[in-house]
Amino acid sequence: MKTPSVSAFHALHLQAQPLKLPNAWDAGSARQIQHLGAAAIATTSAGVAWSLGYRDGNALPVDEYVARAASIVRVISVPLSADIEGGYSDAPAQVALNVSRLIDVGVTGINIEDGAGNPDLLCAKVDAIRTACIRRGVELYINVRTDVYARNLVSAENRAAEVMARAQTYHRAGADGLFVLGLADLNEMRAIAGSTPLLLNVVVWPGLAPVEELARAGVRRLSAGSWLPQTLWAQNARLVRGFLQEDAMTPMMENAAPYSEINMIF
Repeated sequence: MKTPSVSAFHALHLQAQPLKLPNAWDAGSARQIQHLGAAAIATTSAGVAWSLGYRDGNALPVDEYVARAASIVRVISVPLSADIEGGYSDAPAQVALNVSRLIDVGVTGINIEDGAGNPDLLCAKVDAIRTACIRRGVELYINVRTDVYARNLVSAENRAAEVMARAQTYHRAGADGLFVLGLADLNEMRAIAGSTPLLLNVVVWPGLAPVEELARAGVRRLSAGSWLPQTLWAQNARLVRGFLQEDAMTPMMENAAPYSEINMIF
């Protein structure tokens, strides 16, 4: 399928309502998500890792991730953003090479995170990625994730200010978007969104306001994160446990999608 342009992906972030970005973990889930009307798709690194038999947390072999991204791009016609965690290397040049491989298979954007590390290192990675893209004459939407909130890296009263300071450096390094994992307070969203040219991304989170309120607070993108595969893992565990321990067969059939309905979307 034709790879969508980065400019088209960027434009999806500039609509009246935030871009709702469901997160896929393989070609089948991505194909279903597109079939259900998604304008763009992102991967969930956790979902991809689990589906390939790895723990989440920068453990994915790059070769396997590139192959997975290629398989997703093959079956969709909407933009794909790849969650690459910390880039799978501490060396900025290697991170840039890893990203180049994803660009080669049709990825339009990436998420890359600071985690608990030094934000200067993430700036160096983003700069290396952007420089490599410019050298190759290709575009890429770089969404930088900061874990200041999710990891409680500073005191609660200083989190917004810390994110705003990091956003300035990430913007100078070449980022396009700012993903604040764990941000749910509307007032802090407004402050952060108003302090930076980076387009604000939040994730589905306990206590998150309705989408209309997120839009008024300056949110441009709302991600599903790993909640979809987490929910499916829980449902599968319930069904398998019932089958193995209680001889329960009916629950597997009660809410199953028809075989023909699934098969027809491919």
